[in-house]
Amino acid sequence: MQKTTNFSEWMIGFIILIPFFYLASIYNSLPEIVPIHFDLHGTPNGFGERSTLILTTSLLGLVAAGCYLLIKNLPKIDPKKTAGQSPELYKKLAWALVIFMSALNLIIVFSAANKSVNITKLMLPMIGILFSFLGYYMRDMKPSYFVGIRTPWTLENDDNWRETHILASKIWVPSGVIVTVATLVLPETIAFICFITTIVIISIIPIGYSYLYFKKHQQ
Repeated sequence: MQKTTNFSEWMIGFIILIPFFYLASIYNSLPEIVPIHFDLHGTPNGFGERSTLILTTSLLGLVAAGCYLLIKNLPKIDPKKTAGQSPELYKKLAWALVIFMSALNLIIVFSAANKSVNITKLMLPMIGILFSFLGYYMRDMKPSYFVGIRTPWTLENDDNWRETHILASKIWVPSGVIVTVATLVLPETIAFICFITTIVIISIIPIGYSYLYFKKHQQ
């Protein structure tokens, strides 16, 4: 068991470091000034020194490592003490977030090195895939102050939490697929509107449902 854990953590570390390896391999070939900000259409509209990429890559790497450590240690710091009931679930979530953050890191460096690349067409579909992944496992999430649909009503009542996350799972999985497909095939402006609209919908519906469930079962 210990060997498996050590291997897993080594792999997590390697995934986090991949963008650093990639940046180091192309750094000398990068121009002194590179794009560091992009508009809605994925067109560069902000530029900076290539050394800025080192800072950006480092910050995202730290965020990825922080997310992994937080989720890994949830059983120790969760006041509800429910995180320890689903260690495999939280392990999968930790892996998903690390892979997502590292992929985002790679996209930023790749887009800086290839000005013709549309960063929006790379990032938004990836976010849609993450939505579907998280939605798939939502129905199995236990009440927690750190992960899930954390409203006053879901945290107060386990039945509310369970029913809200079952509903959220049914919404998030297809919504993630829609976002992925829409952002790949639709024009940038329409795709972005679809992306924002979907985020608003899948956020508001579970929150509203948890409140209505609370009102219905208040007595």
